[in-house]
Amino acid sequence: MSIEFLNESGFDGVNEEMLIDVATFAFGAMDIHPDAECTITAVDLDTIADLHVRWMDLDGPTDVMSFPMDELTPGATGGRPDSPDPGPAMLGDIVLCPEFALRQAEAADHSLGHELALLTVHGCLHLLGYDHRTPAEEKEMFGLQNELLADWYDNLAERNLTFHPKPSGPKAFPDAAERAALDKEVPGGGIPPIAEPSENN
Repeated sequence: MSIEFLNESGFDGVNEEMLIDVATFAFGAMDIHPDAECTITAVDLDTIADLHVRWMDLDGPTDVMSFPMDELTPGATGGRPDSPDPGPAMLGDIVLCPEFALRQAEAADHSLGHELALLTVHGCLHLLGYDHRTPAEEKEMFGLQNELLADWYDNLAERNLTFHPKPSGPKAFPDAAERAALDKEVPGGGIPPIAEPSENN
C-alpha cells in the first residue's frame, strides 16, 4: 500500500507513522490491492472550512473529509482481489483537521491520536465507497469502522507497537448515534459523508 502523508496543518502532535499504519491496516483488512495508493493530508481550520463549504456547501470547519478518486461501491472495484480488474488503483484523498479533531478527542475523553486514527479509518471506508446517508448505511459503516479500529489495536499488540494507549471510554468506538451526540458537544463538526461538489460549484 502506497500512502503519502502531508502535514500542512502546522499542528503539533500529529503522528505520521501512526496514520499511515492505521490506513495501511484498514485497506489490507478490506482486501485492497497492496499497490493501491492514497494521500492523507493534515490541514488547518481555515483550509478545512474552505473545503467544507466548497464541496459540501456547509459552513465552518470539520474533522475529516474524503475525496474518492473513482466511483466505488463496497465489494466491487478499487483494487480488490475479487474485482474484475484486481490491479492497483488510486483510491483518493483523506483530509484531516487535527485542531478540530482535538476538540472532539477532549469531549470524548480520549487522545488526539485515537481520534485521528478513528477519523482515518472512517476516511478509508469512504474512499472504498461506504457512506452514512441512511440509517442502514450508518449502521454498516460505523460497525465496520469500529471493528477495523479494534482489530488494528490488536494487531499493534501482536507487533509490540504502541502509538498511544487504547482507550476504553464509552465514546472511543462510537456508533452513529453516539457520534451524533458528540457532535452536539463540539458544534460545527460531525463526520461528513463523501465529499461531492455542491450545486454552487
